[in-house]
Amino acid sequence: MFFERPDAGETAVLLHVDFQDEREREDPGEFLELVRSAGAEPATLLTGSRQRPDPRTFVGTGKVEELRDALAVHGAELVIFNHALSPSQERNLERSLACRVLDRTGLILDIFAQRARTHEGKLQVELAQLEYMSTRLVRGWTHLERQKGGIGLRGPGETQLETDRRLLRSRIKAIHKRLDKVRSQRSENRRARSRAEIPSVSLVGYTNAGKSTLFNALTESKVYAADQLFATLDPTLRRLEIDDVGPVVLADTVGFIRHLPHKLVEAFQATLQEAAEAALLVHVIDAADPDRELNVTQVEGVLDEIGALEVPMLKVMNKIDLLDSAPRIERDGQGRPEVVWLSAQQGRGIDLLYQALSECLADDVIDFSLTLAPEQGRLRAGLHELGAVREERFDDAGRTRLVIRLPRRDFLQLMARLGERAEDYLPSELQERPVWEP
Repeated sequence: MFFERPDAGETAVLLHVDFQDEREREDPGEFLELVRSAGAEPATLLTGSRQRPDPRTFVGTGKVEELRDALAVHGAELVIFNHALSPSQERNLERSLACRVLDRTGLILDIFAQRARTHEGKLQVELAQLEYMSTRLVRGWTHLERQKGGIGLRGPGETQLETDRRLLRSRIKAIHKRLDKVRSQRSENRRARSRAEIPSVSLVGYTNAGKSTLFNALTESKVYAADQLFATLDPTLRRLEIDDVGPVVLADTVGFIRHLPHKLVEAFQATLQEAAEAALLVHVIDAADPDRELNVTQVEGVLDEIGALEVPMLKVMNKIDLLDSAPRIERDGQGRPEVVWLSAQQGRGIDLLYQALSECLADDVIDFSLTLAPEQGRLRAGLHELGAVREERFDDAGRTRLVIRLPRRDFLQLMARLGERAEDYLPSELQERPVWEP
């Protein structure tokens, strides 16, 4: 007989296993953060080591007995594994321990469900949960094996389990349709920004690296930021003014995590598309984290999965206040900004980040001199309106000598509006440079 699942308890016994294969290893410290972020109270953390998982219960009989004893001692009614379990492993463990068993994927899904705020985010979380649940329907309810009976329903009929699976498939299909509509709207918004030639900048990084704190510091917004995993789930967009670039759209995206379940990456494809189609990625890194290089590798793996690894990237080493380090910009061999060291919480180095963003996005800023006749007052006024005039002098003939600096696209748009030919004003060396493309 299958275990009749109770309401989920808050007190949990945790289990972490070390494997010899580096690819299978998880971080117990991060595991504790995940559990607390989900709202559970860790009673104890049991650890062990194995060469490979047991196919029946993931761990051996001795560890299962240890789990049973820990449940009794602490009065807990929930066991959480820091690993992905198969449906049969969860079922066998629940039967043996007589309590609810949750694996790492289910734990992360629970956190996502708590943090989703927008309509799209809630749909994506529900889709991931339903697809996860569809393989586990058999484990928790004894009534699912009973067949329908009664007048007109006798015989083989349809089991309750089959009915529930059919309902799940219908719900999943309906969510896919609704998400397709939301994705279409989001794609149209991106195309509109592209037509308006407004570049987008996406903040990406390992969860709890300080992306939302940095987002708030840059935009003076009040996006929820906390010292916990997945504090931000839904993408947040804000307009930002950058010197020599003009307006850009800044996007704060969901944080990544080690071994992020593939179904979640798949479900949040539309959200992460903001990163894939950005003009620039700002990779926020916790400079004080001893595992920062491993975290960087995990983030780059997800970026590669969504096709965003080829997008130009600026790294931000955040939390330098924990290292007693000074704000600075590191540059590559060509003098381009490569890494900005700052403290988002203290606001130190934010000005350097603005400078780096300007240099990274303003590759097509033009800087030259031109002389205008008195009758070209409309062009002079248009350049002043754009704030492009750096220096201005007048000669005895009434001509105006201007030194200007502005994004090429702004100059081309001004020329088109006035019915002028840009090539009549641009020096030959500037005419050979390509026009910026979003």
